[in-house]
Amino acid sequence: MSRERERIDNIYCGMCTLSVFRSLLEDEVIAPLMELMEEQAEHGKFNVNKYSQFAAQLYKHEANLSRYILSRVLEDENFYICGTASGKVFDEVIVTAVQNELYALQELSQVTPELLRYGYYRICPLPEWRTEFIDFAAEYRKRLENIGCCGYGKFASSVMFVYRDGELLPVKNPDKQRLSELYGYERERGEVVANTIALVEGKPARNVLLYGDAGTGKSSTVKAVVNEFARRGLRLIELGKEQLRDIPLIIDSISNNPLKFIIFIDDLTFTSGEDCFGSLKAALEGSVSAKSENALIYATSNRRHLVRESFSDRNGDDIHRSDTMQETLSLSARFGLRVNFQRPDKKDYIAIASQLARLYGVEMSDEELALRAEQFAVQGNGRSPRTAKQFLISTGINFKEPSDFQ
Repeated sequence: MSRERERIDNIYCGMCTLSVFRSLLEDEVIAPLMELMEEQAEHGKFNVNKYSQFAAQLYKHEANLSRYILSRVLEDENFYICGTASGKVFDEVIVTAVQNELYALQELSQVTPELLRYGYYRICPLPEWRTEFIDFAAEYRKRLENIGCCGYGKFASSVMFVYRDGELLPVKNPDKQRLSELYGYERERGEVVANTIALVEGKPARNVLLYGDAGTGKSSTVKAVVNEFARRGLRLIELGKEQLRDIPLIIDSISNNPLKFIIFIDDLTFTSGEDCFGSLKAALEGSVSAKSENALIYATSNRRHLVRESFSDRNGDDIHRSDTMQETLSLSARFGLRVNFQRPDKKDYIAIASQLARLYGVEMSDEELALRAEQFAVQGNGRSPRTAKQFLISTGINFKEPSDFQ
């Protein structure tokens, strides 16, 4: 047996022993690499087609095999990292197994194109990839030490999530709004920031209701705050009103996670007769099935009382109608922190438009900007940060997206 074939055989055998990291054998890149190595280890044959299939899968992510495998190791949601994050101490036998498996994965990350192609006479160019030496054991140790900020599994690679079919899924194109791109409402936004810092630092914090006029930056504030503190272990889970009944399930699934979570409900308004606010009420009141020290609820609404009420609602046939209405209308009072975002006056509106103009690179004199921005607001939806941004977009003058400044 040649030296190259013997090395491939050793690497392949080492990977077959995975127990803690066994789910990685099903990875879309690692699996075809294992198939290719198995054929070479057992039969000494080089399969050009399987070689190229593996390279194609790797190229979907990057061209460096070592970095790719390390990323999968650090994001793998296995019983060892979950238990360690919750403070569990494992038997020395399991700890040793983890060390051995990390070495096996490190060896796999060093597989070069030349090693797999040994003895093959190329009649056409074949795909290449890069490798580099990385100490997997050291990197994994650093991840465990910083698990409260980095997280594990899908929460290690994404910041914002949606809830669909009973599963938390990463948002493919998350909002990248930053606090530095928001102007005005310093006091209101400061209250939300201070409360979020308390959550991140493990101090007492409150559920938050951001209410007020449309277009004033309520939702943008929540997403910008999450982006601001993502590196400190903050994540966002966005729910629709129809998913409120699943709040206890969601909270239960993240209660032992070392990260901090904001459960975000945007544009929350109930109509008479809807009963899905019961689960939200239970979560806000801290019932046993809907309470976690690492999660808070942030909701936005254009209505302070969250309930759209009509005069007919006041004349129902419920014997205890007044009690029912009071319970419904007082839902907002169960948020520990309520922050009001009102439409800006003319002076503040122009100031916001001017600051956004500088951010987006719109060149216009102060006088012209003030005049045109006010005209745009009067002819449109009134003064608001959203209106100011829409005005700047409508000018078409050297407009740049905020991402150009990040």
